Amino acid sequence: MTSKPILIGFACAIAATILWSGNFIVARGLSDVIAPLSLAFWRWVVAILVLLPFAIKPLLAQKSWLKENVGYLSIVSLLGVTLFNSLIYYAGQTSSAINLSLIAITFPIFILILSRIFMAEAIGWNKLGGIVLVAAGILLLISKGKVSVLTELTFSQGDIWMLLASLIFAIYSMLLKRKPIGISVPAFQLASFSLGFLFLLPLYLLELYFIPAQSIESSTAMSILYIGIFASLFAFILWNKAIAIIGAVNAGMVYYSLPIFSGILAIIILDEAVTSLHLYSTLLVLAGILMAVIYPPKQVRS
Repeated sequence: MTSKPILIGFACAIAATILWSGNFIVARGLSDVIAPLSLAFWRWVVAILVLLPFAIKPLLAQKSWLKENVGYLSIVSLLGVTLFNSLIYYAGQTSSAINLSLIAITFPIFILILSRIFMAEAIGWNKLGGIVLVAAGILLLISKGKVSVLTELTFSQGDIWMLLASLIFAIYSMLLKRKPIGISVPAFQLASFSLGFLFLLPLYLLELYFIPAQSIESSTAMSILYIGIFASLFAFILWNKAIAIIGAVNAGMVYYSLPIFSGILAIIILDEAVTSLHLYSTLLVLAGILMAVIYPPKQVRS
């Protein structure tokens, strides 16, 4: 692969990461204003409406691909659209934006573990060491440096939800790399957004039964427009493009900068404080991830 496509791939990954950093700010900032599934619901309404005029014709022209790959498309939509972001918004109810972004960057470790389980990719000592360091960093973060939190299992629910979201995003990224050929990016995005929206709809209606809808103020509407257009539509297209060019592991290395962008925004917008605990956890997580993925994985010989 020539240097120009590689640069384009990394540029797409960086742009997607910057756009996603704002998603954690919205998740935390609107936690007391709008219910999690309602936020996810309106996010995808905006994304679909914006994408529809550009993607409906390509989508209709590629109906045969959709019929042949409906199973694959359903799984990808459920993971990447319905579950991943809904869990982020649930996590934002009880966890800080800085915590959310730091836990989010652990997904490459999940990719390594899943690749070992399902694809027989070797996990060398560097990868094992990396997994240990990342685990130590996350345990330090969610325990707030207190052993009693670990022994009594009194974790913040938000941190656990975000860890589950990170696992789901790892599976989603691996599946994207194996997307069957024959469909354009706009058609694929509209199909996956629409299917994910349909999966989300009954959950949203169930939430409305228990948490009645509230009026949306202008600031909340602007935040929804941001996550619907930029953190959904543009970021997903850029991320899919990045994975297609440089692969999930390389794109994941760019994703490690997420806490930097989210941290800056959290300090400015949400007035969150960066503590020594965040710094130590970040160092452990980044060191572990770099140790784990700095060398390309080798296939286990049969």
